[in-house]
Formats: sequence, C-alpha cells, structure tokens
Amino acid sequence: MQILAKKIKRWGRKLGFQKIGFSDIDLIETEKRLQKWINKGFYADMDWMHHHGNKRTQPDKLVKGTVSIISVRMDYLPPNGMTPELVLNHPEVAYISRYALGRDYHKLLRKRLQQLATKIQQEVGDFGYRVFVDSAPVMEKPIAVKAGLGWVGKHSNILSKESGSWFFLGEIYTDLPLQASETVSDHCGNCTACIDVCPTQAIIAPYIVDARRCISYLTIELKGAIPEQFRRAIGNRIYGCDDCQLICPWNRFATFTEQSDFSIRNKLDRTHLLKLFAWTENEFLLKLQGSPLRRMGYERWLRNIAVALGNSPASESIIIALKSKRELCNELVKEHIDWALTQLQADAKT
Repeated sequence: MQILAKKIKRWGRKLGFQKIGFSDIDLIETEKRLQKWINKGFYADMDWMHHHGNKRTQPDKLVKGTVSIISVRMDYLPPNGMTPELVLNHPEVAYISRYALGRDYHKLLRKRLQQLATKIQQEVGDFGYRVFVDSAPVMEKPIAVKAGLGWVGKHSNILSKESGSWFFLGEIYTDLPLQASETVSDHCGNCTACIDVCPTQAIIAPYIVDARRCISYLTIELKGAIPEQFRRAIGNRIYGCDDCQLICPWNRFATFTEQSDFSIRNKLDRTHLLKLFAWTENEFLLKLQGSPLRRMGYERWLRNIAVALGNSPASESIIIALKSKRELCNELVKEHIDWALTQLQADAKT
C-alpha cells in the first residue's frame, strides 16, 4: 500500500493535481460540528445539507465498503486577470468570483479523477471506488484536512502554506486500505482579517459561517429575493464573493492555475454591469455555455445585476436600462429593479 500510495501521488501530479493525500473515514467530530451548525439554522434553505442523514459524515454508508479516501486539490486562480481589488473599487464593473471566470470545474476534475482511478485499476486490478467533485453528500473540507492538504481557515476554506486557498477539491472513495497522510497544523494564529473584512459579517465566529448572511449564498444558492439588509453590502458582486480569500495573508503564496480551461472567458473579469444586464436569455445561455455561472439561471443573473446597478453611481444610462428591462421581467427581478431605482434616486438627491 505504501508503494501504491507513492504511485498514486505521482500519477495525480501528472494529471494536474497540485497535491494528493489520503484520509481514513472517521468523521465523528465533523458530524458533531455539522449537527450544531444545522441546529442553529446556519444552512439557510440548503436543505440538502441534512437530507442525507449521516451518509455525509459516514463515508461507508454513502459508498459501501469504503475504508479510505483519496483527496486531491487543483489550483484555479486564472492568470492575466484584472486585479480583483481594482474591480471591487469600480462599482460599475461586475465582480465575479475567481473560480467562476472560466470553465465549470466539475467535469474537468471528475474526468481527471476518473483517469486516476483507471490508472490505479490498471495497477491493482478491480477495486471498489467512486469519484466525487462537489456532487454528493461528501464533507470534502474535513476530508482534505485529514488527508494533509491543508488546514481549515477561520473563513472555513482550506488553506495551504504553499498554495493559499485558490484551489478546488475532489475525492475518490475506495476500498483500498491506504494509510492516512500526516495532517497539517493550523497556521492562522491570531489573524482575524477574513472575519473583519466580510461585507455582511457572515463569519460570525472563527470557523463558523452563517450562510444566511453570506454573499456567495445570497447570489448563487438563494432562489428568492435577497434580503434588503444585505443588498447594499453586496456592492458589485454578482456571483459569489472572494473578500475573505483576497485579504488572507497566505494567498500571497498562491500560484496561478496550469489549466487552460480555467482561463477567463468573455472578459468576465472586467465587464461593465450594463453590458451584462443587456444580455437576453439566449445570449446568457450561449455565452456562458460550460460556465458555472449558468447554474444560477437567467432570473438570478438579472436579480443580482439589478442589485449591483443599484449600488453603482447614479447615471441616466443605468436608470434607462433598469426601467427598460423591468417590463420584460418577472416579479422577483422587478422587485430588485425597483429597489435599485429607489437607491439611485436617493443617491442622486444627496
């Protein structure tokens, strides 16, 4: 098994994974923390967080026969992008989370993990396994920690001394008895930068995020109206939020991705809100084909941009665009357009 583990790491690196580790399946402490988080309602309306019972924290119940987990990470920070902080300081430009500027990561990572599993099969013969990439009740972050890929930062993302936090995670549940990797100690120390910078104070305590306040949840997962109390704080963020990662000192050591699939598409790192707001649904579907942005749908796309436009400097062109689009939208989007118009009119008077 030790020889096989070394080979798996070597094969994984050739497939584009920056680090590969191994975990056992004892997640009892994670199960306790997850239940406390759920009991406090921090999962918002993401009911899938508790619908699967203890399959999420007991891997052998999700995939019978699992005794160890291969955990991998892949860098995604695209090179040559507009400086994120610069975009955030230009409220008329759309800010999109760095992970969503290129191709959807699910298919790419799943394909590479399958290739890794096939390589293992060629080495050892048939074995039990299942590949996961954010696609089932899997506690990928605690598993990554147990596999030695990093530690949990106070923002709840996984951190690595050599790579920061700009990476995706993936897993292979397996019946191979691979020895667990050595874990990495926590290196956050007394730093609270991520907690302090959060626009909506969603990190209510170290390592605890209240999804109901999180901009990533509000702009991506939430299907209904964005609570008014958070709309101003959202600023020009139309898909996700990276503030806690941008401020993290460890991301000074982050490296750009080697994967061309994660390169920026459609200049989404620097596009004016009005240009994106003008897209028809067909343009939205066509231009964002293969992009993670498509998963939120056209309705939430318009909803989010309407909020961002309401936070932009008031101008006649923005007001005209909002009023023109209003007649073509459903009630959810109209509500956010009306809010935006009210904000712009109030700003114009001050």
